[in-house]
Amino acid sequence: MNPGANPPGRCLEVKGLHVHYGSIHALHGADLHVDRGEIVCVVGANGAGKSTLMWAIAGVLPLTGGSIALNGAPLPARAHEIVTLGVCLVPERRRLFTALSVRENLIMGAVRRTDRDGIALDMEKCFELYPVLKERIDQRSGTLSGGEQQMLAVSRALMGRPSVLLLDEPSLGLAPLVTDALFDTILRIRDEGVTVLLVEQNALLALDIGDRGYVLQTGEIIKSAPCAELAEDPLIRRAYLGEE
Repeated sequence: MNPGANPPGRCLEVKGLHVHYGSIHALHGADLHVDRGEIVCVVGANGAGKSTLMWAIAGVLPLTGGSIALNGAPLPARAHEIVTLGVCLVPERRRLFTALSVRENLIMGAVRRTDRDGIALDMEKCFELYPVLKERIDQRSGTLSGGEQQMLAVSRALMGRPSVLLLDEPSLGLAPLVTDALFDTILRIRDEGVTVLLVEQNALLALDIGDRGYVLQTGEIIKSAPCAELAEDPLIRRAYLGEE
């Protein structure tokens, strides 16, 4: 690998990304990067292409143009290979294995691992992060509350020992108090060494915890800046924070 291809601190880099759904051009040459230890936010309206971006990075959707690199090296095309490299997605609406228990969902998150002791240790770390999951360990995940399901979805991804955690609309459908607690744990996860790319329709929440942000509109990145700067931008506040 060419050392010059990986700028200092650069972790994930997306260049000129294009994604199509048949004849629909969902992403139009999107460019963004995430440095190690950052929380980078992508905000935008419904239909802007935020989830498409995350599914493409995770290898679920094929690219029709552009490139994605992790630590300066191209990401493989297959989702299971991307997970093995440490890029793990928490998808929109959780997408748990609802017929399986909490324990079984966590084990599924570690399916690419063979270190039994490490898996057991990481499961306990998840229970420290979300104690209610330990109380529900044998309960079917489909019977959990929405907040508990989101906790489990995050924990399932953490069981893959990610270096980069992709969070797609984590606050969707959650009560405000549950959302606040979830965002507190995102900060804790970052502080423990996991880099975070956060897609979130609730721009106010995302920009409050993020380091840098991108605004995605109809498949194009139209603005990027530190989150504090974006949060004060009058155009952003009107369009995405609901202010007049």
